[in-house]
Amino acid sequence: FVLIALILAAPLHRRARSLFSFRKIDDHPLYVMHLYGDYDLDEYLEDGLQARGQTSAVTQMADAPWACTVFAALNQEGEPLLGRNFDWFNRPTLLLFTHPPDGYASVSLVDLSYLGFDTEPPSWRERLRLFDAPYWTFDGMNEKGLAVGMMAVPQADTLNDPRRVTIGSLDAIRLLLDQARTVDEAIALLGAYNIDWEGGPPLHYLIADAAGHSAVVEFVEGEMQVLPNEEPWQVATNFLLTGLSPERAKRSCRRYATAHETLERAEGSLPPAEAMDLLEDVSQDITMWSVVYGMTGGDIRVSVGRDFEDVHQFRLPMDDS
Repeated sequence: FVLIALILAAPLHRRARSLFSFRKIDDHPLYVMHLYGDYDLDEYLEDGLQARGQTSAVTQMADAPWACTVFAALNQEGEPLLGRNFDWFNRPTLLLFTHPPDGYASVSLVDLSYLGFDTEPPSWRERLRLFDAPYWTFDGMNEKGLAVGMMAVPQADTLNDPRRVTIGSLDAIRLLLDQARTVDEAIALLGAYNIDWEGGPPLHYLIADAAGHSAVVEFVEGEMQVLPNEEPWQVATNFLLTGLSPERAKRSCRRYATAHETLERAEGSLPPAEAMDLLEDVSQDITMWSVVYGMTGGDIRVSVGRDFEDVHQFRLPMDDS
């Protein structure tokens, strides 16, 4: 009976440990939390959005101005990095560390307003919503060195294959962080599901790994288009890259041109501090957070609300096995 009681109590212990790890880092506010235990991703992937009776997690964002920037700096003489500005409204932000029993540990950033949080400290009852935070991931990196960020684009056309489960556009990021070690594995996973844009902005993704590979993944005319890096860097903002020459792409967006030219001069090698400087150069009035993920060392640098004088540093323990 004692053994049974301990087994039954284990999930409650993990939930309590998770809630007690929740802490405020600055007055933006930025919070940090470690979520221990399962959040039922495998069960969700069996039926996807149909099981939840919902549409994409980004429904509230459909008509809002977007101006996100994601870049990969992949020169292997230094640490490969993924840099990302999430340009939205200044809202409470969570740096979430997840430790699933059957997936890779990861770190990601979450806009807590979609869990009903505001700038006031949440009550203990309100903190229970944090167990849904893994499904509200906007960018992140896992312990194998795979990193991903998403950006809104004017259009994304997916083929709704009735043989495939349909998942939300943010759930796709959670899928990759939990199950993919490399860009190739991430692309294969994305290709196995329908991605739902219903009610929210269509997206494309920039995915990178610790081996120096990256790809922009877009959905055009019912097909998934994969644009691998041709240089030791890659950039994406808020327009489709499929079919565009590099010169035309640079004329399409000032932020894209600035990031591309900086990475080209650096030959894809940027120290973390310079990567954050580049994010400052391409930031907007509405930049909510800026983050640099180190894909071999696991170092994370986060600035919120364009306060680039106050960069918070964290680390995800990496597994290179």
